Amino acid sequence: MSLHSYIEKKVCIITVDGRTLVGVLAGHDSTTNLVLKQTVERVIRGNDDDEPSSEVPLGLYLVRGENVCVVGLIDEALDESIDWTQVRGNVIGTTKH
Repeated sequence: MSLHSYIEKKVCIITVDGRTLVGVLAGHDSTTNLVLKQTVERVIRGNDDDEPSSEVPLGLYLVRGENVCVVGLIDEALDESIDWTQVRGNVIGTTKH
């Protein structure tokens, strides 16, 4: 599937090392190298962690295609309604062998 229809839309990317990146897709190539703008990394903490979950601003960001596991569109209205500092969950983990 082509990512062309995702250009200038807010996307969520899960990397092979389990990171969650959210930003506006500015560009891509045939090897799934991605350019994101207004990027944040969502760091979701577990239930046993006292520290709150957070969003780390990254700005303009390049993700190499070999590090991309999943790309999906974000429902912006739903996304804006969530207080990400209150979200808890298990670590996704890596897909690297």
